Amino acid sequence: MKNAKRGRRPDVSCLHLLHRAGQCAEVLFALEAEGSELTPRQYAVLLTVADNPDVSQTVLVAETGVDRSTLADIVRRLVDKRLLQRKRTKEDARMYAVRITPKGQSVLASLRPAANRVDARLLSVLGKNRTQFMDNLRRIVGAMESRTTEVEEPSPRRRRSGA
Repeated sequence: MKNAKRGRRPDVSCLHLLHRAGQCAEVLFALEAEGSELTPRQYAVLLTVADNPDVSQTVLVAETGVDRSTLADIVRRLVDKRLLQRKRTKEDARMYAVRITPKGQSVLASLRPAANRVDARLLSVLGKNRTQFMDNLRRIVGAMESRTTEVEEPSPRRRRSGA
C-alpha cells in the first residue's frame, strides 16, 4: 500500500481556522441567547439597521458583508417576525429602506448582553492580545473588502445561505 500524499493539515490553514472560530462563535451565541430565534447574522443585521435608520438593503450588504440574496432573505425573515419594517424609497421605487421596529429594539436590547458575553468569552482566551487580534481582524476584513469589491459574487450554486 502506497503512502497517501499528505496535504496541508486543516488545523494550520488560516481559512479553516477562521471557519472553525466562526463555528465556535455561533455555538456560543446559540447557548448565550438561548430561547432567541435569531442567528448571529440576523443579530448583526438588526444591530446594523438600529444604527442606521432607513438604511437601504444595498448599504446593508456593504456594512454586514452578507451577500445580496442572503441579506434579502434575512430581512424578509426579520420583517415576518415584526423586528424590521421596510418600505420603498421615495428616491427609487425599486429600493427598500429598512427600519427597526419597537419590537426589534426590544429584542436587540435583550440580546446585547448575550452577544457581549460571547465576545468576552471568545476574547478571554487571548489575554492581553485581544486588542491586537481585533485590530488584525479589522485589517483583514478591510483589505479583503477593498480587493473583492471588483470581483463578482460567487455563482448561486457555489453560495451557501446560512441565513
